[in-house]
Amino acid sequence: MSNVARSTTDWGTESVRSINPYVGGRPISEVAREFGLDPGSIVKLASNENPLGMSAAARQAMLDAALEAPRYPDNDAFELRAALARHLGVDASWIVLGHGSSDILEMAARALLAEGDSCVYSQYGFVVYASAVQQRGARHIVVPARDFGHDLPAMAAAIEPTTRLVYVANPNNPTGTLASPEQIEAFVRSVPERVVIVLDEAYVEYLDPSLHGASLELLRRHPNLVVSRTFSKAYGLAGLRIGYCAVQPALGDVLNRVRSAFNTSNLAQAAALAALRDQEFVRRSSELNQAGMRQLEAGIDELGLQRVPSHGNFLLVRVGDDDKAGARVARAMLAQGVIARPVDNYGLGPWLRISVGTEAENQRCLAALRKALA
Repeated sequence: MSNVARSTTDWGTESVRSINPYVGGRPISEVAREFGLDPGSIVKLASNENPLGMSAAARQAMLDAALEAPRYPDNDAFELRAALARHLGVDASWIVLGHGSSDILEMAARALLAEGDSCVYSQYGFVVYASAVQQRGARHIVVPARDFGHDLPAMAAAIEPTTRLVYVANPNNPTGTLASPEQIEAFVRSVPERVVIVLDEAYVEYLDPSLHGASLELLRRHPNLVVSRTFSKAYGLAGLRIGYCAVQPALGDVLNRVRSAFNTSNLAQAAALAALRDQEFVRRSSELNQAGMRQLEAGIDELGLQRVPSHGNFLLVRVGDDDKAGARVARAMLAQGVIARPVDNYGLGPWLRISVGTEAENQRCLAALRKALA
C-alpha cells in the first residue's frame, strides 16, 4: 500500500470536480440576516414556488403521517402510485417516483449514460440536465435556442450514434417558452427509438387547457418516452421533495434499478396523495397564477423592459445590457426585502427571473424593481 497522501483536490473524477454545484434561490432567513430585515416582511419570488402554499388537505395528511416518521416509508409507494395511475389513465406499473422531478432527471442519466455516450439538450435548458450528464462523464450536445426556446428540429438533427438521452422541458425553465403539441409529437416521432426522451413537464398544471399536449398518448405509442412531472409547483409541496414520471414498464424497470431506496418519505407520500385528490386547490393556484402573470406583465411593460412570453409561473425579464445587470438589480431588490433570481448561470447575465406571487407580493416586486433600476 502506498504511503503517499492523496491530495484532496484529486478526490472524485475529473467530470465530478468540474460540476458547478446547484445554487437555489436565496432563503428568506439568509437574506434577513444579511440585510438586517424582518423575515416576515420579505417577499420571495425566486424559486417558482406556489404563493398559496399547499392545500389544507395535504398539510393535514403530512401532519398525520408524522406519526409514522420512525418507520421506513413504503419503498414502492403503492397508494400514491395507484392514485397517480388513475389520475393519468395509465397502469400503476407505469409510475416511477422521485424526490422531486430532478431526481427523475438524474435517474435517467444514471441508468442510460456512460463515458463515451452523449446527451442532447437545449441552450437555456434546466440546469440539472447539464449536471446530470456531467456526473456520468458523458458528452454534452447543447443545441442553440431559438427565441429562447427549444429548436426541436435542430435537436433531432444533433442526435449522434453515441446519443442515448435527450432532455426537453415544456414549458421551459428559466425562459417559460412552450413548444406546441404538434411540435412535440413531430419531434418524438423523429427521434430514433434507441434514444430515450425525457419530457420534463414540471409546470404543466399552469398551462391553459387549450395548450395541453397529448404527452400521455404519445407515451403509449413510444416506449422510449419518459414524461416527468412534480408536486413542487402547482401542488405546493416543494419542501417535501416529491415528483414522478410516467414511463412504459420496460424502461421504468431500468429507472427503478438506479432509484435510491426509500427515495420518497412517509410525509411526502401522504401529502402528495392528499394534494392529488384536491384538484380544486390546483385550479385556484392556476387561476391565481394567470392573474398574477397579467399583473407582472403589465408592470414590466410599463417599465419598458423586455420580457419573454411565459407559460410557467415565472417571467424572464431583461434588466440591463451587461452580464452583471441581473445580479446587480437582484441585489438592489434584496436590500428592499424582495428576492428575485439572477440567471447568469444560464448565460443570461442581463436577465432576471421573477416568480409569480400574490397580488400584494407582485406589487412589492414591481416597486422594488422600479427603485432598483433607478
